[in-house]
Amino acid sequence: MRSDRVKVGPARAPHRSLFKGMGYIDEEINAPLIGVVTAKSEIVPGHMHLDKITEAVKTGIRIAGGTPMEIPAIGVCDGIAMGHEGMRYSLVTRELIADSIECMGMAHAFDALVLVPNCDKIVPGMLMGAARLNLPTAVVSGGPMLAGNVGGNKVSLSLVFEAVGSHSAGKMTEEELYEFEEHACPSCGSCSGMFTANSMNCMCEVLGIALPGNGSVPAVFSERIRLAKKTGIAVMDMLKKDIKMRDILNDKAFENALTVDMALGCSTNTMLHLPAVAHEAGVSIDLDMANEISNRTPNLCKLAPAGPHHMEDLYFAGGVMAAMKELSKKNLLNTDLITVTGKSLEENLQHAVNKNPDVIRPIENPYSQTGGIAVLRGNLAVDACVVKRSAVAKEMLIHQGPARVYNSEEEAAEAISTGKIRKGDVLVIRYEGPKGGPGMREMLSPTACLAGMGLDKEVALITDGRFSGATRGASIGHVSPEAAEGGLIALVEEGDIISINMHECTIQLEVDDETIARRREAWVQPEPKVKTGYLARYAKLVSSANTGAIFKF
Repeated sequence: MRSDRVKVGPARAPHRSLFKGMGYIDEEINAPLIGVVTAKSEIVPGHMHLDKITEAVKTGIRIAGGTPMEIPAIGVCDGIAMGHEGMRYSLVTRELIADSIECMGMAHAFDALVLVPNCDKIVPGMLMGAARLNLPTAVVSGGPMLAGNVGGNKVSLSLVFEAVGSHSAGKMTEEELYEFEEHACPSCGSCSGMFTANSMNCMCEVLGIALPGNGSVPAVFSERIRLAKKTGIAVMDMLKKDIKMRDILNDKAFENALTVDMALGCSTNTMLHLPAVAHEAGVSIDLDMANEISNRTPNLCKLAPAGPHHMEDLYFAGGVMAAMKELSKKNLLNTDLITVTGKSLEENLQHAVNKNPDVIRPIENPYSQTGGIAVLRGNLAVDACVVKRSAVAKEMLIHQGPARVYNSEEEAAEAISTGKIRKGDVLVIRYEGPKGGPGMREMLSPTACLAGMGLDKEVALITDGRFSGATRGASIGHVSPEAAEGGLIALVEEGDIISINMHECTIQLEVDDETIARRREAWVQPEPKVKTGYLARYAKLVSSANTGAIFKF
């Protein structure tokens, strides 16, 4: 066993003494040592209950003959960090989490790992660190929050942000806004729509490193506790069979992930996280693969914010496996891959049933013949940009309009709230990329404000920053190269015409080459916004969004 290096032989008597100082007995020390990485905290609703999930995982490990050892991981709540300086510290924690798992795993010689995340950057951060270690590893998340209810209608966190826009526009009273505040987040769990956290938890299930149900079983259901126990048992079986993380995370598994991503209509943030996880697993994902896969993958689901359904609806409809079963009807998945169950994906899908064709459209009757995410290219994004096409109003799939240019999210938010953005405009928010932000802030506040004011069907938004999975509308992010690296987005001027065609996947600044050359000659790279601390180090190391915003070496 790998853990023998810290516990076997006379030379390891001091090590064993330290284990005994924690209360472990010889029988526990002699068993396989399994690291259980938990993001439990009291600042994230998706994580507040992870102590219960973690204890269930540990029970499963003990049942199967292992010794679980709990270790912590940090986690930022994107919703609480949204719209202020704190959002700079969201994406950047992904690398911190990955590094910490690598450090803890190598220092303590665990035989296997179980990852217990739930939200946003925590899921990919844990996967990245575990992929470096390449141990037998299984994932079980905390599960999604139940949908809220306001006025008899299901609601999620994104609608609270939109309600703020409605209130600013005088369309909603303060009392009505308070109703959303009180009832949109009724339980623990990751926010109830197909936002980034739930997108990544579904991707874990698709990749095969989480048991069926991981993406959709609600956080408050006892089934989630049972799933955690089974995950603890499963990782012990992986250890016995020597199934390691990279045995599962191969190129075909990531192709499956991109395919199901398109079918479910997941967050655009998956276009950052899947390439980053793949990189750590030794697999290369080119963003152009996304369009290639999207062109052959029908969009089967419209979960909030793209439509009226929520994660609990997906669960009752049969979950991620039911959606995959639909895709397998047209041989769109690689089903011969090994998974955390010890069985192939094909075997896992045998008992999957689509129980609600209104939530998971049959593949013969999709919402569209193409997938939920599109990668756009053109002179404004030579290295690509990303849009959640399934959440865009039909009238905005092709749009041309004058640029309204702002150098920060705060400037843009102020312009929106004071009525400076008008129908037909193309709102450009720049210097918010991985390097320029630094930290590539999510833009849920401005996009939700536009939606709340009724402008999401009239205004496009383009940024080198990124969007929350809760964003809807013609919101185009991850523009690469970013402004801070001299990308063309840095040279856009007020009133320039920008053309967008999401059918043809193009985005173009309608300015002649001679004018662009003059502007580039005059462009001066701005001073870094942050010059000290982790953000300053991050800005020096981080790569472009089109490569997953990973660290350069």
